[in-house]
Amino acid sequence: METRTAMTSTERGTAAAASAPDTTPGAGRTRAWATRLVVVGIVLSALNLRPAITSLGALLEEVRDGLGMSGGVAGLLTSVPPLCFAVFGVTAPRLARRFGPAAVVCAGMAAITAGLLIRPYVGNTAGFLAASALALMGIAVSNVLMPVIVKRWFPDRVGSMTGLYSMALAAGTSLAAAVTVPLTDAMGGSWQSGLAVWAIIAAAAVLPWLPLVRDRGTTAVPSREPVRGAAEQHAPLRITRSRTAWALAVFFGLQATAAYITMGWMPQIFRDAGVPAGTAGVLLAVTMVMGVPLAFVIPRVATRLPHQGPIVLVLGACGLAGYAGLYLAPVDGAWAWALLLGVSNCAFPLALTMVGMRARSGPGVAQLSAFAQSTGYLISIPGPLLVGVLYQQSGGWGLPIALMAALMVPQMAVGFLAGRDRTVEEEAAR
Repeated sequence: METRTAMTSTERGTAAAASAPDTTPGAGRTRAWATRLVVVGIVLSALNLRPAITSLGALLEEVRDGLGMSGGVAGLLTSVPPLCFAVFGVTAPRLARRFGPAAVVCAGMAAITAGLLIRPYVGNTAGFLAASALALMGIAVSNVLMPVIVKRWFPDRVGSMTGLYSMALAAGTSLAAAVTVPLTDAMGGSWQSGLAVWAIIAAAAVLPWLPLVRDRGTTAVPSREPVRGAAEQHAPLRITRSRTAWALAVFFGLQATAAYITMGWMPQIFRDAGVPAGTAGVLLAVTMVMGVPLAFVIPRVATRLPHQGPIVLVLGACGLAGYAGLYLAPVDGAWAWALLLGVSNCAFPLALTMVGMRARSGPGVAQLSAFAQSTGYLISIPGPLLVGVLYQQSGGWGLPIALMAALMVPQMAVGFLAGRDRTVEEEAAR
């Protein structure tokens, strides 16, 4: 597949000449070896981008009892991830320019490992929050730089590689939610061990990046980007001048809002309707598991289309149908609504794919990824809290579900705009 860009035929020819690979056998073997390491690193890193969150959700009651945590602090803990993603994610492009994206992701995996290993054993709420923030900081910078690494190492396979790490991310999310409690029981019922065990996978994700930490993005792999002057290559974009960047940021924020609301409240909606607690948990797992196969398929389809807007509309329609079902017949059609909302939540890998397609250069992808994700996660913070307030004040799920459906409409609109075939470099230069 070919990632669409705004390059002219002259630029393509110049880029091809500039990026002609070294034909010496040693260089070819080194490049192939490094590429395999990057693929392994991407998959292992993606597996670690959510277990710090979903493993805690599975044991939140035990953690609260063990640390004497108040309900208010527990509520704050559930709002920390998007806040950390927004605050720390914006630093990723600057760190990548200075140290190289591989080195920053390596450090991010090390931070996740340290945070997951430390937080269960600090013995107090403040230390638990600080260690959680350390792990989330590593997740934030890695979130932003995954599209950058894909764009740099696999410029002609953005869709398939984005699908691969999106699928691994969804698998890690589902795995941590499903097996944390059984693992805890198998280790004697200690919630500390049940949380700390996830540090093992995070430590494994550090290893593939170690041989690549010296890569600053200037050698290793031939670039498909047009040759420009040094000032143009390194000067930061005025990203806020791009309408596409803003549309993508709002789309990212609204899809994240829908995802956090679904993960946080969907089981309670089913339970209040009369669905048994165990079944409600399985329904949430079904919603999350839908992201595993679709996260691989959707990016591959998206890169073949000149406009990704139609995919946005299809996913949004599935979300509206799922919310309508939750309102009208939450018990009778529970499995169908869980499947539809799972499909709708696949707006996340689509957003990541569009980040890689809406910028022409590696630095442009870094800036766009940081802007879209940081701004988007800030937008997503109030949504789950507002749903909880509406539920408490109204005593039912009518108003919260109406809010979820209402938010899906602007998500479809801005996603359609973000899917147009243009780049942020073009728009920022006007």
